Amino acid sequence: MANQNGGTLSFSQMDSLSAICDTFLPSIDANSLHYEKNMDDNVIKFLHTSASMNGTPQHLAWMMSERIQHPKLNLCKLALWLLSTRIGTLILCGKASLSSQFPYLQNFSRVSPNKREEIVQSWSCSNIKLIKLLFVALKVLTLLVFFTQVDEKNQNPSWKAIGYCGQDPEFKKQKEEKLNSKHEKFSDKEEEQLYGPLYKGIITLKQPKKALFNKLQKLGFSISRPNLKKRYSSSICPSFIIECDAVVVGSGSGGGVIAGVLAKAGHKVLVLEKGSYLARTNLSLLEGSSMDQMFLGHGLVITKDMNALLLAGSTVGGGSTINWSASIDTPSHVLKDWSNIYELEMFQSEFYKEALSIVREKMGVQDRVDEEGFQNMILRKGCEELGYPLENIPRNAPPNHYCGWCNMGCKDGSKKGTNETYLVDLVKSSNGAIIQECEALEVIHEQQINYEKCTTSKAIGVTCEFQYEGVKEIFMVKSKVTIVACGALSTPSLLKKSGLKNPKIGKNLHIHPVVCAWGHFPDKDGTDSVKNSQVWPEPDKKSYEGGIMSVMSKVVANSEESGYGTVIQTPALHPGMFSLVMPWISGLDIKMRMCKFSRTAHIFALARDKGSGEAVSPYSISYKMDPIDEENLKVGLEKLLRILAAAGAEEIGTHHTTGRTLKVKESSVDEFECFVKEESSREFKNLSIPICSAHQMGSCRMGIDPKMSVVNPKGETWEIEDLFIGDTSVFPTALGVNPMVTVQAIAYCIAQNVLQVLKAKKMN
Repeated sequence: MANQNGGTLSFSQMDSLSAICDTFLPSIDANSLHYEKNMDDNVIKFLHTSASMNGTPQHLAWMMSERIQHPKLNLCKLALWLLSTRIGTLILCGKASLSSQFPYLQNFSRVSPNKREEIVQSWSCSNIKLIKLLFVALKVLTLLVFFTQVDEKNQNPSWKAIGYCGQDPEFKKQKEEKLNSKHEKFSDKEEEQLYGPLYKGIITLKQPKKALFNKLQKLGFSISRPNLKKRYSSSICPSFIIECDAVVVGSGSGGGVIAGVLAKAGHKVLVLEKGSYLARTNLSLLEGSSMDQMFLGHGLVITKDMNALLLAGSTVGGGSTINWSASIDTPSHVLKDWSNIYELEMFQSEFYKEALSIVREKMGVQDRVDEEGFQNMILRKGCEELGYPLENIPRNAPPNHYCGWCNMGCKDGSKKGTNETYLVDLVKSSNGAIIQECEALEVIHEQQINYEKCTTSKAIGVTCEFQYEGVKEIFMVKSKVTIVACGALSTPSLLKKSGLKNPKIGKNLHIHPVVCAWGHFPDKDGTDSVKNSQVWPEPDKKSYEGGIMSVMSKVVANSEESGYGTVIQTPALHPGMFSLVMPWISGLDIKMRMCKFSRTAHIFALARDKGSGEAVSPYSISYKMDPIDEENLKVGLEKLLRILAAAGAEEIGTHHTTGRTLKVKESSVDEFECFVKEESSREFKNLSIPICSAHQMGSCRMGIDPKMSVVNPKGETWEIEDLFIGDTSVFPTALGVNPMVTVQAIAYCIAQNVLQVLKAKKMN
């Protein structure tokens, strides 16, 4: 929690921020509402609790100071300062901010609550882009912070009212058992169940050098001090050097696979991970802390012009630790594109088919489900009623895996990400280790004479930065081969910082843009206050429980035609993310929408996008949607609304700023058709939040031409020998489905190429 003055915010800025937060989430007197008599005590308490009563402005100010990195952050702070002045308030708020009494002008916090609400509503549909961006930023941050904040008992004042239990109840028991038995001695198997299968191979740099060096040397790594006469970089002199056969930057679905394959083959491998190792009882399974600890940019990565919100993992296991389990093969039409159009023969080869089979088996991929979760039940029923094609989603989890918290890590290891598969191979081989909480600064390369007596540039390792007892230090990992697998948003910036000049680095970024629709399925029949046994889904079913994904529809995938369309699936939405995607019309409206949270189903359309952007760094990303993608998403949105209605939703809606809803069972066929047509044809610039993305790819794409790609068909960069890229950034185009299986298969193929390089080096 931040201090009262909000860290870097002045008292006047804090005054403006508090007023804005309380405009989005005001204190509401339930006695003033016409349905107060039937209202639950928890709902009354929730309505009464304003953002400032919950400490939201202070926590948000701390985030602006310590967590958020965005090029427009200073503009937001400037707006807060302007709103603390009379003239600035008039400029940003117009005549609605004027008082009827002299001196007429007043700062934002002195404007009446009703007028403040009117002003913020006007911001949401402003034609001035910066004003609208200010609304989006403050709405997203205020709601996200309010609904994810917890007290010392891990509770939030809204959760009982909205029907949310917080942490997974089974996980709470695991945590309590750990606390009650923390002084006991455990067997290796018991320790693995408590702390995860990698705990013995995790290296923390937050320890005395002697202990650090001893652990690394026991694992077979040699440690040395640098030769002060030799500088490995123009600006960096490491305090110590670790030597290995291969260094892998990143531990996700790409880096984790490559590291495991190389280590199992007998090579000394060091994995460098910016994030932490969080597994089993060391997870929090709380939305706010999980986003803060396990996601890139603390879950707040957004494009420069704020038109896309991007979610990406930043923890040991990367995206495979926090993804939604979908394990779908590379679509055949995509393989055909990559092989025929981009002339990458690997993708139509037996070698690649074998790689797909190997990674599927490693992850235990299967498509059965014993009990379906709330949202997937609704998607399945709606499609069946309409005759839309359906298929079970293959998952890297068993059929009985009924867990809605997998986007925050898997509590028991049932979900087989790289932190439960290939990285386990790395640790158990005794040939590797994972250094957590260190950031790669640059790939070191030097000029060498090759066997043809030509001068080439070869990668010889990586320099990294870490912090111990408040002091930043730099070390180097010296290696025979270097693999960069930081993800499509981070790999380009590391390459550029390392001196690579290829103009295609960072370009061709695809993000699988997503749009959602929602439907409310009450847990009672509306005739009385007693839960009805005929209600479907069953009254005890909650939107956030159960397997996140188990079924999908390709009704508008266009696989046999252009290959560019949308697939329909279900998301993971806990209260914070749910609140920020829902439209904000007023303080009362958003609170009443949130009271329907646990029985509101979301389904989404995900596009294989032709549009692309550029990733300069995780905090400098641009993206432009192609008109074809927008049309495909509109067609997908139309299907979403029909599916929800066909499944029996009482009320449906989208995320457009207008916040329009339709009471399905009270509407005529014509009214329904009119609603669907209007809502699915609106421009996406009028959404109440940015387009969302959980998959990023293509920013260092593979190809056969150095002028059009960053890596060759073996995954090695065109510019520097012995430097390989092994993540989704090498995808030639967007994929169109969840990318985990594809990136693991590609990484497996690249690992075989790296093994050949290491074998040749050994022979030489």
